[in-house]
Amino acid sequence: LEQSASSDVVFCLKVLSRTPTSRVLHLGQIPSDATEADVISLGLPFGTVTNLLMLKGKNQALLEMASEEAAVTMVNYYATARPYLCNRPVYIQYSNYRELKTDNLPNQARAQAALQGMNAMQSGNLATASTPVAEGGPLPSQGSVLRVIVENLFYPVTLDLLCQIFSKFGSILKIITFTKNSMFQALIQYADPMNAYYAKIALDGRSIYTACCTLRIDFSKLASLKVKYNNEKSRDFTRLDLPSGDSQLPLEPCVAPPAFGKKPSLLMSSDTINNLPGVSVPGIPGAFGSLTVTAPGQMTPPGVFGVPGNSVLLVSNLNPEKQTCLCAVCSVYGDVHRVKIMFNKKENALIQMADAFQAQLAISYLNGLTLYGKVLHASLSKYQAVQLPHEGQQDQGLTKDYSNSPLHRFKKPGSKNFQNIFPPSATLHLSNIPPSVTVDDLKNLFASTGSTVKAFRFFQHNYKMALIQLGSVEEAVQALIALHNHDFGENHHLRVSFTKSTI
Repeated sequence: LEQSASSDVVFCLKVLSRTPTSRVLHLGQIPSDATEADVISLGLPFGTVTNLLMLKGKNQALLEMASEEAAVTMVNYYATARPYLCNRPVYIQYSNYRELKTDNLPNQARAQAALQGMNAMQSGNLATASTPVAEGGPLPSQGSVLRVIVENLFYPVTLDLLCQIFSKFGSILKIITFTKNSMFQALIQYADPMNAYYAKIALDGRSIYTACCTLRIDFSKLASLKVKYNNEKSRDFTRLDLPSGDSQLPLEPCVAPPAFGKKPSLLMSSDTINNLPGVSVPGIPGAFGSLTVTAPGQMTPPGVFGVPGNSVLLVSNLNPEKQTCLCAVCSVYGDVHRVKIMFNKKENALIQMADAFQAQLAISYLNGLTLYGKVLHASLSKYQAVQLPHEGQQDQGLTKDYSNSPLHRFKKPGSKNFQNIFPPSATLHLSNIPPSVTVDDLKNLFASTGSTVKAFRFFQHNYKMALIQLGSVEEAVQALIALHNHDFGENHHLRVSFTKSTI
């Protein structure tokens, strides 16, 4: 790819030698709207960036690190956590060049200014975070386990999210999450006590989202954590052989990021956290900005970046005979308040979700979904709300109000249901199954929707939950629409959701 750069640029690059590794890295598929600062931010967690050459016409860039060791660490890290710029994946490899000479190249002023600004910002954060040590204060002796309490939990915080935030300060060995005294908490064990120390200094008191999900961090009295299961509540990155237990999430390898040394590059200020590579959460505007999920086991879809204020989405290319399915499909990703089928274009509909975050989730998962033989198109609407018909206005039943529906899954702030949001899948997670319902009962129930049941199993220690695998994703979506909240009698209503688990 580098050979496609213009000859005058190649001529100005000094080739000292051609080795498999180099402190000059080649970045491919750079989005056209990515800035110099965006590219530099990919390298800063691994050390000082000393030079940059943007090849915008080729959607490429050359990034020079201060040392070959820093470049190797960066390449190794991004081999397990794909970096994103402007919501699109970027590819990183070693360059053929070991040094960049850009002094005589035009249009380098912006790159140099960005380098100076970003490196100065990095140095300032390091100085602030390391002040106690730099001024002769004692080195941390509290251990390598942090106790984290998340206050004002309005949006969901998952184990993977905590892992990606805290791993910026070093290699994480184990994480355990739990709820105590109605507070979401976590125990995080680092490989090195210094990593735990810098994480506490940088993150204590920070809010993940605007005015909510505030981190309160102290050192735990525990010297080490004991983890029995690798699932959505606990994980031991040194023991990928651990069972998943009765968890809805499958056991998946989640590679712990490498340590960046005893004094990692700290970029965790509220203004610069969004420059960290490899991390992403639903883009609620706030202290942690809009980040990018790349680690295995992620909950958040790659399409959620920066949530505007609009909670109304436009869904088009519906099957006109199956319009009532919309509420059930969207309700998997948020609480549907209103639905309006367009009078003149019945294949189009407006769906108002409870908030903008849920609207973005629905768009990310439903856009491109095949439903009843039609490929759905979902996007934000220009309308800010779905208006109910005025008194006496003829609506033909095209507008429905579900704002007070008892079926809402996410009524409680920080609902655990947010932790079990997944893309549409052929395997469904079933819960609230009464004791009297057998395997054959459930198989026959799903077969009655036209689905082919390929596999089924109850959870080992909880027969109220089960997994069922159907013939295709489309069959599973249609079965969810038909059977979610199915009444078994005696106040037992079946709950159906998508899952990443397999049978």
